[in-house]
Order: sequence, then C-alpha cells, then structure tokens
Amino acid sequence: MRIKPLGILVVLLIMGVLAYFALKPRLSGSTTDSTTSATTSPTIPGSNQTTDNTTAAAAGSTTTPGTAAAGPTEETREFTYTPEKPENGTLRGVVEVGATGFNSFVINMDRQKRWEIVSKDFGESLAYEGLATTADIRAGLKKYLSAMFDKGVANRNMHFVISSGAQKEPKTAIISNELKKMGYVVNNVTAEQEGKLGFSATVPPAFADNSFLVDIGSGNTKISWQENGRLQSIELPGAKYYEKGIADEQVYNQVKTLVAKLPENKRNIGFILGGVPFTLAKQHRQGQERYTVLRDPGAYQAVDKKMASGLTIYKALAEASGTDTFVFDWDANFTIGFLLSLNQ
Repeated sequence: MRIKPLGILVVLLIMGVLAYFALKPRLSGSTTDSTTSATTSPTIPGSNQTTDNTTAAAAGSTTTPGTAAAGPTEETREFTYTPEKPENGTLRGVVEVGATGFNSFVINMDRQKRWEIVSKDFGESLAYEGLATTADIRAGLKKYLSAMFDKGVANRNMHFVISSGAQKEPKTAIISNELKKMGYVVNNVTAEQEGKLGFSATVPPAFADNSFLVDIGSGNTKISWQENGRLQSIELPGAKYYEKGIADEQVYNQVKTLVAKLPENKRNIGFILGGVPFTLAKQHRQGQERYTVLRDPGAYQAVDKKMASGLTIYKALAEASGTDTFVFDWDANFTIGFLLSLNQ
C-alpha cells in the first residue's frame, strides 16, 4: 500500500517527538555539569574556604607559631652603614670550638678597636667525625692552625673560645685539653658573655644607644643592649629546642614575655646573628654586601625543623619588640667581640 504525503508527514512528526523525549535527560545533565564546574571551586578539607587565589593569599598571610608560610614578595631593603677602616692594624685570629667543628676568623684590628674581616671559615675545615683519637685531634689541629698562620697571624695573636652551647658536648672537652697541651689558652664563655661580646662586634657605635643585638644559636638565643653605659643580656631558648620536646607555642610565649625586658628606647634596629638568620639572609643577599636586611618572618618558607623553630623565635621577637628592621651582619661574630675585649 502506498502511503500518502500527509501520512509521511505525520510519521515524521511522531518520530521527532519520540527522539526529543529520549534525548532530553542527557542534554539536561550535560548542561548542569557544565554550569556547576564553571561556578563552584573545590573546598579545602576541614575548612569553609575555597581554593581560589584570593583565599589562598589570605590564608598564607597568617601563620601560627612554628610554621612558615610563603608570604608576598617584599621589596629588598638596604642598610648602607659603612664601618671605619682600621689604620696600622694587626692581624688577629680567633677559633670558636663548636659542637661539631670549628669556626675561625682572622681580622685586621687597630688600637682604636676598628676592625675589618680578612678571612672567615664556618665549620668546614675540621669536622669532628674524622678525629677518632687524641693523636688524630692533635694532627688535625696542627694542620688547621698552620693554615691560619699562613694568612699572617702570629702565634701569640691566636685565640680559642668555646661557646656556652658547645661546652655541653663531650668532644669539645677533649679538643680543649689537646689545645692546652699545645700551649694555648682556651676561653670558656657563658651565654651572657656571648650576648655582650656579640653586641660589641656587631652593633655600630652610631646605633649602640638605641638598638639591640639578637643571636639565635642552636643551643640558646641571646639578646643584648647597652643601658647606662653597661651591656645587658638575657638568654632565650635556641633553635633546637624541639630536641628537648618543648612545644612551639611554649617557646613563642616565653620569647614574647622575656623580650618585654628590652627597653622601649632600644628597639630602633635589631642586629641579628646566628645559623637560622644566616640561612634566611642567604636567600636574598644581593652580592657581597656586609649587611642584609631580613624580611618579615612570614615571608620565609621553612625547609626543616630547625629553620621552622628559628622562625618561631624570630616571629615572637619581631612581634614583641615591634621592631621592623632586622639587619644580618655577614662578618661579625661573638668571638670577634672577644678579640675586641682583649687589652692591646
């Protein structure tokens, strides 16, 4: 039977309607999925915040004690003070017998206590691991001292200092005894003395009346300042406090409490020393400048536990003191302050 044109049209309309209703759910689902993915950001687990750029930046700008978040890029600031050069000076050497090796410094110093660094060596020349016996220690010391004498330091102008933290290490006692057998005087210093000696070597005379020094060491942190012509010093936890099971928050609060002892008129600039500040300054040193201004604590990202703990101390110190300028000195060290304290 032949279908008439009108019949063909009706059949096509019926097939079109059936096809529409069959495909409608799929079309609707596709549109909904597309809309949802374009307007909704995934949430951060455990929070009601989304992961868009604005929220991430805000979250990174607030840190809790002991954590370091990558903050916004800061402009590099400079501290352009230039110390006076020594005139007709004498080369003097000092070796810090540390917990794991030696730090040595050779300076040119004149009678007015003006000085400049000639050479510096941080702990790489003589690691203790290879010094198994007293004979090894003696041989190693002779080789180490010979290198310093080659720089022009006379034997009588060579000095040895053991820091307060290193005095707790058994190895340093053995090395100290060997040095004494070789005819050298070994000077033990307290944490209070370290703070005062560090101030003498680091804080320029022009800033001595209104600024302070902080030295963040592994075993302890020292803060020192000058008051009524006398140096004052207080001791705080060091950057390895975590090895003693001490919580970040406890150290954070302790530092903030003790920093309150620092007089208000001594908070102009914080000159800073120590292993963690060294690591921080190294990240944005511009060349070979003597002084590098550190950034805000929140601008640094901790790479290990010691750095995170050091940042906890730095953060508490900055907040409690209200000081916004911390200047790292690449040349100074409390052992140089020891040289400056000696009678000519």
